Amino acid sequence: MVTAGIILTEAVGIYEGKSVCHSQSYGPEARGGASKSEVIISDEEIEYPKAIKPDVLLAMNQSACDTYLFDLKPRGTLIVDTTLVKQLPTTRAIEIPFTRIARTEVGNETAANIIALGALAIITKVVSPKNLEAAVLNRVPKGTEEMNKKALAEGFKAARKWIKLRSSRMAP
Repeated sequence: MVTAGIILTEAVGIYEGKSVCHSQSYGPEARGGASKSEVIISDEEIEYPKAIKPDVLLAMNQSACDTYLFDLKPRGTLIVDTTLVKQLPTTRAIEIPFTRIARTEVGNETAANIIALGALAIITKVVSPKNLEAAVLNRVPKGTEEMNKKALAEGFKAARKWIKLRSSRMAP
């Protein structure tokens, strides 16, 4: 998630021209545990570089969901990787199986964070898909560009599918 936070920060700050601040923290468990990457985005100057009550929480595993859910502001957006988050704390969560998509569609589970970034871009509209792709391709290791482009496209696709499904459920 730290890399995903850095990519989002660059996409919004460099390519979108908004004010942005990034911070990160993680315990000794690091990969697979409750690491945290905070990205604050504003059209104005950012006065305090810590997210107090985030608008969006992207939880890639159960530990992160359980640990950081209570930081999310009331009525905030919770996006979860349903491959690894099995106990949903609310019926309002946006459920997308990022890790399963990474495994089955991209062929590499480590691409789950890029898939999640793609979904986040579509759902929140905080960054354009084009600018997010530019930031991804600028940041990923050489030789992985095509895999990461595919992962990003899968994230866009998964989010659009979720939006379409939600819209069909709300239709009279």
